[in-house]
Amino acid sequence: MSDRIVIVGTGQGGYQVAASLRELHFSGRIVLIGEEPCIPYQRPPLSKGYMLGELEEARLPLRAAKFFEDKHIELAIGRRAVAIDRAHRKVGLDDDAVLDYDHLVLAVGARHRRLPVPGADLQGVYYLRTLAEAQALRAALRAVKKAVVIGAGFIGLEIAASAAKLGVEVTVLEVADRPMARAISPEMAAIFAREHAKHGTRLLFNTQAMRLLGQDGHARGVETVTGEVIDGELIVVGIGVIANVELAATCDLEVGNGIVVNELLATADPRVSAIGDCALHPNAFAAQPLRIESVQNASDQGRCVAARLTGSPAPYNAVPWFWSDQGSLKLQIAGLAVGVEHSVVRGDAGGTACSVFSFRAGRLIAVESLNRPGEHMVARRLIGKHVAITPEQAADESFDLRHLTAS
Repeated sequence: MSDRIVIVGTGQGGYQVAASLRELHFSGRIVLIGEEPCIPYQRPPLSKGYMLGELEEARLPLRAAKFFEDKHIELAIGRRAVAIDRAHRKVGLDDDAVLDYDHLVLAVGARHRRLPVPGADLQGVYYLRTLAEAQALRAALRAVKKAVVIGAGFIGLEIAASAAKLGVEVTVLEVADRPMARAISPEMAAIFAREHAKHGTRLLFNTQAMRLLGQDGHARGVETVTGEVIDGELIVVGIGVIANVELAATCDLEVGNGIVVNELLATADPRVSAIGDCALHPNAFAAQPLRIESVQNASDQGRCVAARLTGSPAPYNAVPWFWSDQGSLKLQIAGLAVGVEHSVVRGDAGGTACSVFSFRAGRLIAVESLNRPGEHMVARRLIGKHVAITPEQAADESFDLRHLTAS
């Protein structure tokens, strides 16, 4: 068993490895390294409750500082890992400190995909992933009347919903033909487009920003590829993320669209694991390795690695699930909607409470539930147990889905 475990990354995954190790009675040294100068905290509320002022900053930490003290988890926060010497099992930090490890966990996450257009460096252009970015955006939203959001993914639409609730006039630009195009079905996307529009948000699809316009160094709007100029005193960019693979690459670990790991989340070096947004892993619910950017994935992978390091190795096979709160709309997704051949709607797609069941080769592979949390929980069991269900059963609200998971 390893005596010294170093974890690079203080996000959900890194925190979970450390916490789970102690839950599993690991008694060795644990060091948790993070670039941000704060203890591990929740990221999902940053675009929603925290942005709206409904959740105060003091409630963001995953655990109080005393938890880490009591569990003897050393926090090296405000510090960055810059080098890995795998031959001698050492990690170098940006303050010239060097840490020895018996096992190294890379939970280094991902970073913003930057907007590659003229004007992207103007003041008043925001991204959202960290607490510091959330603090800046939260203050800025209360001082403007018009905002432009570039990207209609989860983060972009969550921010748009929060901004609209704060009384800001919002325009959302999206290069695809619908919101959240890579993540949800056309049927569910249509509901979200309709409901955001009802709350005053203007959504422009099949278009993109050509340049950001400014005055005196500050953003004042966006010019699209079609020549339309959209006024906005504040621009939010949410066009995806890039996995942080550079640290792994510097020590010759295999990387691609993420740090390559096996079904146990170990790299080719058995002394190094990778988890969370940065990990390119085999998945029981996908035909090829993939990265999953979700709290669930990071948490479950953290638990998986902790179990292996304490003597109980098992392949990572958790059902992927995701969620997004956008105003009064709570979207929950179970499974991976890759290669969908047929979808059916359960409930009224004209309202704000229904589910979309998606099938491939006659098998249920994903369920998107809107304001139906109970149905989401059943869907996770159906997919996890590979329960046979027909599209007709899924679409029939009189059919009790729970009977299929009873055995």
